Amino acid sequence: MKNVNVTSRHLNSGLVNLALVLITLFAIFPIATTVLISFKRQSDVIRKPPIVFPCDTPTESFNWSACRWAVEGYQRVFAPEPAEDSLFGFKLTGNMLTTYIPNTLLYATSSAVLVALLASFSGFAFSRYRFRGHDSLMTAIYAVTGMPLLTNMLALYQMSINLRKSISFFDDRLFLIFVYIGFFLPISVWIAKGFFDSIPRELEESAMIEGCSPIGALFRVTMPLALPGLTAVFLMTFVSVWNEFLVAYLLVSKNEFKPALFGLYDFLSQNIINYQVIAAACIIIASPMVVLFLFTRKVFFKAMVEGAVKG
Repeated sequence: MKNVNVTSRHLNSGLVNLALVLITLFAIFPIATTVLISFKRQSDVIRKPPIVFPCDTPTESFNWSACRWAVEGYQRVFAPEPAEDSLFGFKLTGNMLTTYIPNTLLYATSSAVLVALLASFSGFAFSRYRFRGHDSLMTAIYAVTGMPLLTNMLALYQMSINLRKSISFFDDRLFLIFVYIGFFLPISVWIAKGFFDSIPRELEESAMIEGCSPIGALFRVTMPLALPGLTAVFLMTFVSVWNEFLVAYLLVSKNEFKPALFGLYDFLSQNIINYQVIAAACIIIASPMVVLFLFTRKVFFKAMVEGAVKG
C-alpha cells in the first residue's frame, strides 16, 4: 500500500512538472520568436516558407557555421552616428533611446513613487483610525478601482484641451502623471491597507512608550515592516505605466513627450515590412521590465503572498 502511495505521488508530481513545462514553453514561444526575428536579416524574415533559424545552406537544411545572424534591426532603432566628443567614438541618435524611453521612465518613476507615497499614508490612516464615513469611503475607493480608465478618456481629453487653452504654462507630462496617479492610487490604497492591517498595533504602542512620537513610530517601526507591500505597489504602478499606450497617445499633444509604446507605434508605421526592426524595438522596450523583475522578484512575490494571506 505504501509503494502504491509513493508511486501515485511520483506520478502526480510528474504530471504537474509536465504541465508546468508545457505552460512555460507556451508562454516563452512568442518571446523567443520575437528575439529570433530581431537578429535576422530582412531577406530571412520574409522567406517563404519561413525558417526558424537562418542556418540553412544550398546543400544542408541546418548548419551552425552557416548561421546568418544580423543586428540591422537594432542598428535601425539605435541609429548610431560617429561623434568625436563621445567616449566610445559614436552616439546613439534613435528616437527610441533619446526621447521615448526617457519619457516613459519619467512617467513610470514619478507616478510609481507618488502612488506608493500617497498609498502608504492613506492605507495607514484607514488601517489605524476609525472615523465617520470610514467604511463608505473605503467602499467608494473600491468601486473606483473597477472603473476602466478608458471610460474617463473623453472627459480627460476635454479637460486637457481646456487646460491647454487656459493655462499658458500647462505641461502635458505633468497632467499625464496626475492621471496615472488618480487611476492607480485607489487599488494601491487597498493593498497598502492590507499590509498595515497585518502589522500589530502593539509595536507602535511599544515604540511610543519608549519615547517615540506617533510620527516617529510610523517611520521607524511601521513603515519598514510595510516596505514589501509598498514595494509591490511601486512595481505594480511602474509596470502598468510602462506598458500603457492609449492614454498617453491621446492626452499628450507633442511627439517629443510621447512614451516608448508610441515609439513602437511610430516604428510600425515606418517599417510595415521590416519586422526585424519592430522586433528589435519590442525587445528594447521590454528589456528594462525583465531586468527590474529579475532584481525585485523575491520582494514582489513575497509581498503578494503576504498580502494574500494576511490582508
